[in-house]
Order: sequence, then C-alpha cells, then structure tokens
Amino acid sequence: MNIIESIKNKVIVSVQAMPNEPLYKEECIIAMMQSVINGGAKALRLAGARDIKNAKKLFNVPVIGLTKPDKLPDNWMDVVYITPTLKEVRELIEANADIIATDATLRKRPKESLKEILEYIKSNNKISMADISTFEEGVKARELGFDIISTTLSGYTSYSDRKMITPDFELLKKLVKNLDCPVILEGRIWEPFEADKAFELGAHSVVIGSAITRPQLITKRFCERD
Repeated sequence: MNIIESIKNKVIVSVQAMPNEPLYKEECIIAMMQSVINGGAKALRLAGARDIKNAKKLFNVPVIGLTKPDKLPDNWMDVVYITPTLKEVRELIEANADIIATDATLRKRPKESLKEILEYIKSNNKISMADISTFEEGVKARELGFDIISTTLSGYTSYSDRKMITPDFELLKKLVKNLDCPVILEGRIWEPFEADKAFELGAHSVVIGSAITRPQLITKRFCERD
C-alpha cells in the first residue's frame, strides 16, 4: 500500500516545538513521537532534519517534513516561512521525509517560485503537500500538480479569516468537492468530534498538533478561560 493510501482516514500528529521551548530537546521530541504513535497516530508531521532523521530511524510510520525558522518574524502572516526555498526542500529530502510540505499560499516567495519547488520535489520522487489558506490557493496548488492539499494555513494569513477559532470545515468541504486529490484538514482541532466531522466531510486525513503536543497551549486554555 502506498504512503498516501496508508494515511487515508487516519490521524496524523504534528510533533513540533520551537527552540525556546523546553520540549524542543531532542530526547523530548523523540519521547513525544513514541507517545503519539503508541496512542494510534499513523503518521507524523515534523519540522527540521534532526527530528525527521530520528523518526525515520526509530519508527515505521510515514513522515511529513517541513522547515520553520527558529523564531517567527513579526510579520509572519504576510511572509512565506514553511519550507520557503529549495535549500530547505533539499534538507528535508536528505533527511528522508516521505512527504514534503511547503507553503503554497499566494504570498510573495523569498526566492524560487512554487512551481520550481514542486518540480524539484517531484524530481526526487517525493510526495508533495501544499499548505494553503484559501480555496483559490488550493485550486492553484492542485493545478500546479501538488499531490495533497492541506488547510494548514487557513486563518494564519492576513487575508484569510483570522477570527476563526474552530477548524475551517467550510474550506475543507469546498476543496473536497472541487479537487481530485486528497485534502487534509489541519488547524485548530481540539476535540475528537471535530476530527470525526472532518472525516465525515471527506478529509483524507486529519493533522492534530497543539491539542496533543503543545502543553503550554493546552494549559493556557484552562488558565485563560473566560
């Protein structure tokens, strides 16, 4: 069974931490990866070559790889920062990520075009994932030839709905209805019923991150409640 089929109707967990966070330590990330796999995660979404290499060495699950800067810029809603250039794509390929995720929004790119990045991913026989924030971006990414479209950046660009506090089910529905490729729901999933709803609406997979692997954010939900 190929990788895309192996993650169909499955939960993928994003195991990430910023360098200034306690859980960024290598042994902590490895422990979190093992924990979520023990809990049933069928794939991992990881940032950076270090964690991808460890996952490929230690675990037998597909890995979605991406890169992020050590510190997000102040204008992060207006810039491309997820796997932005070929340099980062090469790092992910060398780390042996199965799927390469890149920002496929319409924002200005720092160097190579999205088409050039996609062509390089394909030339290295890797599966391509487009992280998008709007329906238009999803359509354009599929027209370019991306294998998977993900709602990752919905609400995280200056022109998408930044007030949204729930998963973007409407975007998921439109993408599923209009695209001929797998669509993954990612972003603001906090409850099991939201994952269930995503699958009912036709999501190929669901990526869950903060609700599982970011204890500081989980804690804030309790401590800063109205």
